[in-house]
Amino acid sequence: MAMTMTEKILARKSGKSKLAPGDNTWVSVDVLMTHDVCGPGTIGVFHENFGAQAKVWDRSKVVIIPDHYIFTEDKMAHRNVDVLRQFVREQDLPYFYDVGTDRYKGVCHIALPEEGHTRPGEVLLGTDSHTCTAGAFGEFATGIGNTDAGFVLGTGKLWLKVPETMRFIFEGEMPSYLMAKDLILKVIGDIGVDGAIYRAMEFAGDGVYSLGIEERMTLCNMVIEAGGKNGVIAPDEVTLEYVRARTDRPFEVVTNDPGACFHSTQVYKTKELEPGVAKPHSPDHYALAREIGDVVLDRAYIGSCTGGKTVDFQAAARVLDGSKVKVDTFIVPATSQVARSLKTETIAGKSLETIFMEAGCHVGPPSCAACLGGPADTLGRLNKSEVCISTTNRNFPGRMGSKTAQVYLASPYTVAASAVTGRITDPREFLGERA
Repeated sequence: MAMTMTEKILARKSGKSKLAPGDNTWVSVDVLMTHDVCGPGTIGVFHENFGAQAKVWDRSKVVIIPDHYIFTEDKMAHRNVDVLRQFVREQDLPYFYDVGTDRYKGVCHIALPEEGHTRPGEVLLGTDSHTCTAGAFGEFATGIGNTDAGFVLGTGKLWLKVPETMRFIFEGEMPSYLMAKDLILKVIGDIGVDGAIYRAMEFAGDGVYSLGIEERMTLCNMVIEAGGKNGVIAPDEVTLEYVRARTDRPFEVVTNDPGACFHSTQVYKTKELEPGVAKPHSPDHYALAREIGDVVLDRAYIGSCTGGKTVDFQAAARVLDGSKVKVDTFIVPATSQVARSLKTETIAGKSLETIFMEAGCHVGPPSCAACLGGPADTLGRLNKSEVCISTTNRNFPGRMGSKTAQVYLASPYTVAASAVTGRITDPREFLGERA
């Protein structure tokens, strides 16, 4: 029986020779991640069901990363991190990236690959819907709730249904003015926020494999915005080079079997695509950037697990170099490693950080920050009157603060160009001569 990547990974991790979409099976988990929002609830479920003195199933497979509500005076947010610290001490867990220490990382979905926790052929579960980001490494990665995570902490297994796979092929290499965010916004615009419910979304084609690993992470990150169970990209040498540089743990690459059956296949001619935007208040409210140039902005935001990686800031700096922003523009690196890259990566002899500062941007500390709104003092929180263009992944009412704010989603190129003009702007207006 020919199987897709997702089917093969789940079959191997359940000790079965074959699985088909719709099958239910117990799957062994390679990595469980939780953070400061869901960690305390997960820990509570674990102790309630396995006992006050229970130990996790495997210390080496639990990763805990505070990242959401950390740079704040909110006492309950502090309490959440204290709960994580106590649990880590009790369990003697080696992979805890605590805020305020040299080990602090930042956004979990970027920290996981940086620290070598994302490996081809494995199963990675996390108490965050954007755990699907790790599918860029050719593994099965998906978000789960606190109850499921508490069960995994005690057993190392979870009962899962095998999803069908939708395949999205981008033919031809990427034009210089497009980024992965443009591709995934187009897909979500086409199929809707319910178009991939409980299905795997696989990305393939020259357009995908011409992208670096960070851009591939952007594709997989946003499959949840279409209702997807997981995103996945078959590993190539780019994937393997990244992973091997960060871990010496063994792993097994899994690819589609010849003749594997897909739910559907959508083919795009990459060169025919244009910079896109998701309008308020849903990721599938798709429009071309050039069509909505009359939208006046109050704020621009470049950051998050979707748009706060080094490649995202390199793109933004390419547009912002030599320009001044007309609206408040926030630069928030996803992790401490990315933050360091703002000082070391250069364009025309200037560091990215210098370019941002000269352009008039505000550079913040690495975290989820305004992407999830957070406590009242979270950096970048929106006031009710604001219109924002952002590299984040969601634009629901209240997602970044006020319920009446309007949030437009776009690539770092488009956000940077729009910050300079003060209106939503097709980045080709800035990249035409520099492409």
